[in-house]
Amino acid sequence: MKVALVTGASRGLGAVIARELADAGWAVAVNYASDAQGAANVVDTIRQRGGQACTAQFSVIDKAQLVGGLETIRKALGPVDLIVNNATGPQPEMPLMEQSWRTYLDQLEFFVKAPLELLHAVLPDWRARKSGRVINIGSEVAELGNPNFGNYASAKGAMLSMTRSWARELAPEGITVNLVAPGWIPVERHAGASQQAMDNYLAQTPLSHFGKPEDIAHAVVFLASSKADFITGQKLALNGGRTLL
Repeated sequence: MKVALVTGASRGLGAVIARELADAGWAVAVNYASDAQGAANVVDTIRQRGGQACTAQFSVIDKAQLVGGLETIRKALGPVDLIVNNATGPQPEMPLMEQSWRTYLDQLEFFVKAPLELLHAVLPDWRARKSGRVINIGSEVAELGNPNFGNYASAKGAMLSMTRSWARELAPEGITVNLVAPGWIPVERHAGASQQAMDNYLAQTPLSHFGKPEDIAHAVVFLASSKADFITGQKLALNGGRTLL
């Protein structure tokens, strides 16, 4: 059984992605930084459905924790075959003159630094086996350039460019790298969103409704499967037609 690591999987999109991958036959490492109960709940659900899973506590932006976490996964489930880079931190919106280089670095640490260091940790093994998959969770904001959100949008844009560069470099070694770019998919952290904000978003959405976490998870499962063996370096936009790219 192949092993998937889903970062930031104790709740939200990550939790649904982890459950759907397990349903598709993957053994899943459910990564979390602090929400131990949430991660345990995801693992329990997977096991109740007959799947294999373990929790994996480490901060993706701490290299020492990351390396130790991968070793814990290896002992519990085996070496990682798939990395889903989903983890994120706070996503503050602020006017341009309030944005600092630190606010940009905070986003780059999650969306560039963490995926890079995770890949470095597994790449020698993947190269030896001539296989491995990375699926990055991007965002529509890389194309739309939401105002007051340059810190987040630029980091997600960097993640997309990184995906394409890695895909070209690693393709000869049997390793694929793709990106799923969701729009606004309501999850727990959006509980306080105003009705006006939701209405404004849907007014610019051709399909006129919000997507579900399962929509994102199904795309990840597809890109992780053998049906996607000939796909690499691609961005799959899941936003109801808002970008049409």
